[in-house]
Amino acid sequence: MISLSKEQESILFGTILGDGYLQKTGENNARLRLEHGYKQKEYIFWKIEKLNQLFQGKPIYLERIHPLTKRTYKYYRHQSQSTPYLGKLRNIFYSEGKKTIPENLEKYITPQMLAVWYMDDGYYYLRDKCSYLYLGNVSEKEADIVSLAILKKFKIQTRVKQKKKGFAIYFSHSQVEKLKLLIKDYIINYFNYKLPS
Repeated sequence: MISLSKEQESILFGTILGDGYLQKTGENNARLRLEHGYKQKEYIFWKIEKLNQLFQGKPIYLERIHPLTKRTYKYYRHQSQSTPYLGKLRNIFYSEGKKTIPENLEKYITPQMLAVWYMDDGYYYLRDKCSYLYLGNVSEKEADIVSLAILKKFKIQTRVKQKKKGFAIYFSHSQVEKLKLLIKDYIINYFNYKLPS
């Protein structure tokens, strides 16, 4: 049975809620698939190194041509081993068959988990000095769960905002400063642009 440290669990949970995908493999198992753009090579290698019990080998470099724009998308992909541990996590984070926010998110959320989720799906707007954590195609109820968990756990007030594709968590200028203090020690250098200097 795989045993992860608290740090590794935080990185894994942030990844699952962010850009990671838990793929069902058999009745009780799942594997974690990572894909990051060519410029984020450092980031995917960092994740693999941190979660070294789950991964073997190195990510592969791929190129894909978009059928409509004909633009070439360059990226790295890596897949973990298939394990019952990831199968159990799939039951939590994919309870409806698609990625969902668990109702007991507060149980899993830590500063480092939020940092990884923010590195994956966060964005800082320099003009308005505010940040967003994009949740994608989730329900408003799920977005409310995230907002409430951040408030209860970290005393950071956020708002849920509807976007073209689902919902996002909005951090006003004053709350971005709190967010920065909370997660800055866990942000790798490549993503410094996502936090105000």
